[in-house]
Amino acid sequence: MFDNLPSINLFPATVSEIFLNIAVALLCGLFIARLYKATYRGTGYSVAFTNSIVMLAMITSVVIMVIGNNLARAFGLVGALSIIRFRTAIKDTQDIVFIFFGLAMGLASGAGFHKIAIVGTLTVGAILYLLSKSPLLTARHKEYLLQFACSSTGDDTAHYMPIIEKYCRHHKVINVKSIEGHDQLELSYYIRFKDESKSDDFIRELKKLNMIKDINLYFDEEEV
Repeated sequence: MFDNLPSINLFPATVSEIFLNIAVALLCGLFIARLYKATYRGTGYSVAFTNSIVMLAMITSVVIMVIGNNLARAFGLVGALSIIRFRTAIKDTQDIVFIFFGLAMGLASGAGFHKIAIVGTLTVGAILYLLSKSPLLTARHKEYLLQFACSSTGDDTAHYMPIIEKYCRHHKVINVKSIEGHDQLELSYYIRFKDESKSDDFIRELKKLNMIKDINLYFDEEEV
């Protein structure tokens, strides 16, 4: 049955071709990782995840070169992967898209289809970027929950309120709770950032205030 299949030699014949395939996978992976950073909507992206995208593309290209057109190796790889248990939960569907993106470009690079890998990376990347910036398809400004503790004596509002108004287009107090055993209040705000990419700067400025402690910022990852 397999004699009727076209014979395609996917395994590079020379060392230079091996390095070339891995280099193309590396370039595609770096582009995808940079695109992930540019399109990520949240308080902070995972550096480990972006590094993993780059390594995934390179490792996939090596795996494809090892398999070549050997059907036995392909089934052996499937059997080996079947015993691996991946326990890391992926909450954002966009992360899954980028994982498959890196995987696909690694497959193309390892198979020696460099034009497909490069053109595919640029084309799919451009579409992902446009979708992330399109006002018709992207989510509205997410609502974040800001919590922090401050002194219950005196008026500390004059200190932290200018910072909140500087970075937030909307803010609303939803809870004020006295911390038992301490002369402090725990305040909870719903806020919407003017620019979500500056959330780290917002937290850093709040931390500079001596009267503000235990700052926490939460957001709903499922919000659309």
